[in-house]
Amino acid sequence: MCLAVPTQIIKLLDNQMALTSLSGVEKEVSLALLQEEVKEGDYVIVHVGYALSRLDEEDAKKTLAYFEELLDEERYQ
Repeated sequence: MCLAVPTQIIKLLDNQMALTSLSGVEKEVSLALLQEEVKEGDYVIVHVGYALSRLDEEDAKKTLAYFEELLDEERYQ
């Protein structure tokens, strides 16, 4: 099973790369596969180090909240 997660761009880098943050974990990802322009503060869907698409902030936060709920349920079982 593959999982792509929303993450926020915190800094645009050279060579179609960006620094992203998810729950305080920072990671460099490639923007080479994106069709649309992105800027710092935007959310993108990331899979295996590649941003696949831009996601609006409301949808990103909803998805991240669902992931947190799943983690909380898993922790208490």
